[in-house]
Amino acid sequence: MRRVPTRGSIDVPAVAAGTVHARKVYGRDATAVVALDDVTVGFPARHFTAIMGPSGSGKSTLMHCTAGLDTLTAGSAFIDGVDLGSLSERALTRLRRDRVGFVFQAFNLVPTLTALENITLPIALAGQQADQAWLDDVIAAVGLRTRLRHRPAELSGGQQQRVAVARALASRPAIIFADEPTGNLDSHASAEILDFMRSAVEDLGQSIVMVTHDPDAAAYAHHVLYLADGRIVG
Repeated sequence: MRRVPTRGSIDVPAVAAGTVHARKVYGRDATAVVALDDVTVGFPARHFTAIMGPSGSGKSTLMHCTAGLDTLTAGSAFIDGVDLGSLSERALTRLRRDRVGFVFQAFNLVPTLTALENITLPIALAGQQADQAWLDDVIAAVGLRTRLRHRPAELSGGQQQRVAVARALASRPAIIFADEPTGNLDSHASAEILDFMRSAVEDLGQSIVMVTHDPDAAAYAHHVLYLADGRIVG
């Protein structure tokens, strides 16, 4: 496992994840599409960062490559100071399981499990015991203590996404990546989720990176990163 060096424009200890000279190309020769074009960025620890840009700008690709869900064509991506390119597939899977949380537009809850069982599922699958004090803090913050025995079909869309965010928080990861987390929610439920994500950063010390096309959602973030044609433009 190789640590990312601190030289250059990234101060690794101050960030939860990022990329250095990241390049991602899909296809070859005449059909090649450059999704990321020499992107160096660090996502600050204990901050809420939003990534915005038009369709095809590379924002989802940047998130997927930084999260270890996709590989770069050139350059490097790191999480918690660890160069993802230096890891075996097994080690990368373990790092994603232990150090990364994910929240997607689809809630991805198991319909036969209760809210509490969905929240603790990744910890159980890893054969680990939940940190009960931390889990209690997360459950209190998510505001669903009276709904923990309910299954997803018995919860509203906003409540289901609260469960999904709590699941991402439960293992106390180094960073959480959220891909359009409010895309399936109405404006009221969206505001509740975004408020909770911001409080998870400010009150629980988490680090969150969110891809969104919605400027109202991005307004909840501490920092907003703009991409266009695979490059950072603001």
